[in-house]
Amino acid sequence: MRIAKRLPEGQAAPNLSDYDAERASFSWEAARDALDGLPGGRGLNLAYEALGRHVAAGHGEQAAIIWLGKKGERVEISYGELDALTNRFANVLAGLGVQPGDRVYSLAGRIPELYACALGTLKHRAVFCPLFSAFGPEPILERLNLGEAKVLFTTERLYKRRIAGIRERIPTLEHVIIVADPKRPKHPEGTVEWADLMESASDDYAIAETDPETPSLLHFTSGTTGTPKGAYHAHQAVLTHFVTGRLALDMHPGDIYWCTADPGWVTGTSYGISAPLSNRVTMIIDEAEFDPKRWYQILEEEKVQVWYTAPTAIRMLMKAGAELAQSRDLSALRFMGSVGEPLNPQAVVWGQEVFGMPFHDNWWQTETGGIMIANYAAMDVKPGSMGRPMPGVTAAILREGDDGHLHEIHDPEEDGELALRPDWPSVFRGYWNNQERYDACFRDGWYLSGDLARRDEDGYYWFVGRADDVIKSAGHLIGPFEVESVVMRHPAVAEVGVIGKPDPVAGTIIKAFVSLQPGHEWSDALQKELLGFSRKSLGTAAPREIDYCESLPKTRSGKIMRRLLKARELGLPEGDTSTLEGADS
Repeated sequence: MRIAKRLPEGQAAPNLSDYDAERASFSWEAARDALDGLPGGRGLNLAYEALGRHVAAGHGEQAAIIWLGKKGERVEISYGELDALTNRFANVLAGLGVQPGDRVYSLAGRIPELYACALGTLKHRAVFCPLFSAFGPEPILERLNLGEAKVLFTTERLYKRRIAGIRERIPTLEHVIIVADPKRPKHPEGTVEWADLMESASDDYAIAETDPETPSLLHFTSGTTGTPKGAYHAHQAVLTHFVTGRLALDMHPGDIYWCTADPGWVTGTSYGISAPLSNRVTMIIDEAEFDPKRWYQILEEEKVQVWYTAPTAIRMLMKAGAELAQSRDLSALRFMGSVGEPLNPQAVVWGQEVFGMPFHDNWWQTETGGIMIANYAAMDVKPGSMGRPMPGVTAAILREGDDGHLHEIHDPEEDGELALRPDWPSVFRGYWNNQERYDACFRDGWYLSGDLARRDEDGYYWFVGRADDVIKSAGHLIGPFEVESVVMRHPAVAEVGVIGKPDPVAGTIIKAFVSLQPGHEWSDALQKELLGFSRKSLGTAAPREIDYCESLPKTRSGKIMRRLLKARELGLPEGDTSTLEGADS
């Protein structure tokens, strides 16, 4: 199936109008000319490209952020105001003794202060490390220690619930900056208050010379080996963000843009801060959690033109019904994108039926730092497809040959591993303090994504599945081993195996299978207890379902066969069981 592109009348022409011509003429060197660089030829700083250059060009009065609070608040922050706020925070960091390269973490929801923290950190050439605010204490602790956090920015509520109990277990953490509850006269002991620090800081800050290769962002993802991986990127990642924002998401200067992603994930920085601001759009930031009526109200009242959201949210909007969408004037909408996990074809078609345009899926990873494959505004959409590679990005389907090397599959509709030539500006520069794992991502001149895909005869790419056990749930990557390790801390649990189980709303949910220690019996009460125990430590990464299994299937070497657990749960063929413990030799 193909949805022929029909551009809405009276809307701006797409930035990318001829895909083949753009790919043929594109170069990253030429694209770099669209950015200013620091005055005086002093390098490239992400925060300057997001703010300073627009202020210098006379756009300081334009709204950078429209913040919508849970209780009906609406606050506009101009580019000039945000530039001054980020200067203040850069000075705050300098006053605290933070050095370039130090890691500044954030643990907060969608509040205005977070954006000043992120960009001020980047101005100071420290490394910004966002964390998902729904994480439990243990995942937070692990990530703070892996990145050797020096500063944590958070709220009073999250500090008390998530940090206070683990603070003494973070030896490198010197400063905790909190956005305090205005109703409380005193902030928690061992913290400093954001408002107090910012009030005494200067609006003037001169960004020091910034080599484009200077580390800028550190994002954590999880793999099958358990330990989260901290993928870090350089300041020149802003070039990828700028180009993909313009070509893949069709941002135009002055657009009203809404990315619904949580700022604790890579999308929330790449496309919730860097891409929109470097393209000089006005960002909508909604503090509240998902609510269909509220979302449609925002789209209508704020006249959103470009909307970037997640498959889970789209499926929940579908569940709410087309009538709710059709009761609003959404004529300002020009482009709708999806991010986080493959978007099912039904959702793409539903977008066309309800909004008069499809949702445009795209593909990228934490490690790529930006969109690599996309469906474009002027290109026909094939529901279920990731689209075609970005200009400046070389993608391929690879398979290992008999000679032990990787070879490109040129025939269409053949499955293999999706790989990229690692020559785009936002490719990650390493896993923090883990060179071995980083090196394993590259082979024969390719970056290996770990995703299986195929390419059709028109050059569209299609997601097939993961080459490993990483679970994508509601747009988030979750490592099974990390979940298993926490569940096993319960005294009744002997072994744990975790799988991803299809779910009509979330796409995938986490399900755990447990075997019990001697002296314990399975019951509804124990099941409920384990669910609560897991949720307390893991937050949204906790299993949604937990079942008993007398003996988990394992290989002869003792490795739990998650593949077999999933096959049995879903009633699928079990495949090769020759390595199964107890199988006939």
